Amino acid sequence: MRNTARWAAALGLTAAAVCGPLTGAAVAAPGAAPSSLYAPSALVLTTGHGDDAATATPERAVTLTCAPTASGTHPAAARACAELRGVGGEPDALKPAGDVMCAKVYDPVVVTVQGVWQGKRVSYERSFGNACVRDAVGGGLFAF
Repeated sequence: MRNTARWAAALGLTAAAVCGPLTGAAVAAPGAAPSSLYAPSALVLTTGHGDDAATATPERAVTLTCAPTASGTHPAAARACAELRGVGGEPDALKPAGDVMCAKVYDPVVVTVQGVWQGKRVSYERSFGNACVRDAVGGGLFAF
């Protein structure tokens, strides 16, 4: 139960930090012009060891904004945004790299992606057998 509470707290705080400014524009004056020509693309990515997000201990969380330029606390924001653009903002569509060999050691790692991609809500959770398998699938996106 403690891990779930920590996970929820970490995700809630980072989501509020990233998505909070997005809600202010929607509550502004009814006839106000949009502040940007780009649909919002702001995501919070988390990773931790465990079988699922509810039981995993969160280890790291980063923010990723892709419009108009790549930014956030993600260490490879430009590469991560390029990968997401390549799959239309659908992390489920990421394919494993064909040239990566991973040991068959079971040490589960869970990754979550929450936020908005080009104005559309994104909610993604996936468990990988180990960190090598995670990195083979989301090389730039999950490299944080």
